[in-house]
Amino acid sequence: MYGVTYYCPHCEALVELQREGYLADKAVTPFPFEGWAYVSPDEPFEDREDVDGVAFTCGEDGLLKDEESEGCGESFYLSFVKFEDGEELDPRKPSERVEIADEGPQSTRGPSGPSGPSGPSGGFW
Repeated sequence: MYGVTYYCPHCEALVELQREGYLADKAVTPFPFEGWAYVSPDEPFEDREDVDGVAFTCGEDGLLKDEESEGCGESFYLSFVKFEDGEELDPRKPSERVEIADEGPQSTRGPSGPSGPSGPSGGFW
């Protein structure tokens, strides 16, 4: 096992996590990736297919590298590389495609307004 350090993205405190030799880390972020499953650092996570990362609470997990630092108490996330059908998943892409409408509007003009004093095509002249 090796001690691997990670920065808290909120306060830059260092946490140290004991890891096996092979690392498949994707990113450390202040937010979880959509569709990733996280466990706390004291739960087993290495070599588990149902775990996609580790959720930390800065200063409250007992993993701070610097004993003088208190941490900020904010959550942050270590996300592992994740594959689906042999392709690496990009967490920045939406998990599903959404179609707004089958057909677009016939014109780019907005709805017609109320009729004026001289009818719908009139004006001040």
